[in-house]
Amino acid sequence: MKTLMLGNEAVARGLYEAGCRVVSSYPGTPSTEISEYAAKYEEIYAEWAPNEKVAAEVAIGASFGGARSFCAMKHVGLNVAADPVFTSSYTGVNGGMILAVADDQGMHSSQNEQDSRHYAAAAKLPMIEPSDSKECKEFVKAAYEISEDFDTPVLFRLSTRVSHSQSIVEECPRDEKPLKDYVKNPQKYVMMPAFAKSRHIAVEQRLEALARFAETTGLNRIEWADTKIGVICSGIAYQYVKEALGEKASVLKLGLIYPLPEQMIRDFAQKVDKLYVIEELDDIFETQVKKLGIACEGKALFTKLGEYSPQMIAEKILGEKTDYRTFDEPVPMRPPVMCPGCPHRGLYYVLSKLRVMVSGDIGCYTLGATAPLNAMDTCVCMGASISSLHGFNKARGMQDRSVAVIGDSTFMHSGVTGLVNIGYNKGNSTVIILDNRITGMTGHQDNPTTGRTLKGEEVPQVSIEAVCRAAGIRRVRVVDPYDTVQVETALKEELASPEPSVIISRRPCVLLKSVPKKAPLAVDREQCRSCKACFKIGCPSIHMEDSKASIDPTLCVGCGLCASLCPFHAIGAQEVR
Repeated sequence: MKTLMLGNEAVARGLYEAGCRVVSSYPGTPSTEISEYAAKYEEIYAEWAPNEKVAAEVAIGASFGGARSFCAMKHVGLNVAADPVFTSSYTGVNGGMILAVADDQGMHSSQNEQDSRHYAAAAKLPMIEPSDSKECKEFVKAAYEISEDFDTPVLFRLSTRVSHSQSIVEECPRDEKPLKDYVKNPQKYVMMPAFAKSRHIAVEQRLEALARFAETTGLNRIEWADTKIGVICSGIAYQYVKEALGEKASVLKLGLIYPLPEQMIRDFAQKVDKLYVIEELDDIFETQVKKLGIACEGKALFTKLGEYSPQMIAEKILGEKTDYRTFDEPVPMRPPVMCPGCPHRGLYYVLSKLRVMVSGDIGCYTLGATAPLNAMDTCVCMGASISSLHGFNKARGMQDRSVAVIGDSTFMHSGVTGLVNIGYNKGNSTVIILDNRITGMTGHQDNPTTGRTLKGEEVPQVSIEAVCRAAGIRRVRVVDPYDTVQVETALKEELASPEPSVIISRRPCVLLKSVPKKAPLAVDREQCRSCKACFKIGCPSIHMEDSKASIDPTLCVGCGLCASLCPFHAIGAQEVR
């Protein structure tokens, strides 16, 4: 049966058909849906791990146990998982193992624009890259074959556009793979120096064998057309090239993108008049092609920044410019904002009011950095809010009032160790854990604090309070972020304390189906003085209408935060006058 599938869904289908048994991942856009779809198959054990390092280690362990295994993450997640991933290159596998990494060209939902292809060369691991949903499924099967044939984990590179676009996929039955026998072999699996030295030799031999395989595999193919122009590309760039150039160019489409098929590249280059290398982000292919002594055009024409498009390629190579229809009037920008009723809004309002330096973290709450709240000073990576706040305070001697903010899932991911560091090294920082009872930013995934697994099973909740106390923090309190008076009192008290503290701002995400919604509020126009105090919280449901504040009833969830801030008591559950 043929079905229209997202790239991520097709990857999950490939896992099912290839006989994968164990999936462990941490959610990260644009990779999240792979594990969510995989969890729907009863034959696959699927879980959310606390972070990407743990997920990779689970997949490695399952592979050692003889199962085909898989883990997925976004590009910055690979940084977190790098330690076990690099060493797994030395250990190799038993059952096949795939590690999917989704790059985010254009930074749609990321703090940097990292090119994960660097990891393939650095870790000496083969990397595969599909260009559409059909290839997502089929390349998974090929990746497992490569993994087991060459005794190696396989990196599986995706991008936002491939992960989140749809194309036709043909569903096939599952090929149930029996568990491979586990044989005790410390020389292969115990990476102490004496054993690792011999395994490094095996890695280099494997790369040579993979390079020979790259020349013959069907993952790499040449599509001959007009030979005046030749293009080397992979992934989503291939789709742009075909749309822009069609039969005006011959294409060497790379599916196995590390190691590269050097002889195939030479042969292709000899048969075209002018060679282009089209690749988003870094000039990795281009550098390798030029290293072979082959002249080509690449980043001299195309940027290292952001996404490409068919229009860009047509203009740079063919000189064809696309005519666009434009609006006569300027279209106002819509900045990203927190949802109406977001529990983080009240907390950020108080932080902004008190002019506290805020060390931020990765999540929905990063939007607290935007106007009008402007309540975040720094944001580096998952978990960095706590560790960097400790450093900030050690450097400045507590002369500035400062706090860290971090979400419940991010705290479990990599915030715990930072808090341990504060307790252990006599810090005096105040950490605010924004506990909205879910992993919000990536689409409501469960985590160890929610009491539910990826498969929907109920499990004991990890107590954030208990973890904080176990880390050596004696001052731990819980506040309701809708109660700004309570929040302000707690902040002032903890910032004045001579010892470290944790404030848990606890209220479920308003978008959770289990959260009851209240009736929308309205503005009494006679009472409204147009002071715009309600605008200070940045709620998208509030706007000005005929010089008076007004609330959009289709957006308002009745949280009451705006009403608590109105000095004239003009907001409440009444009809608009």
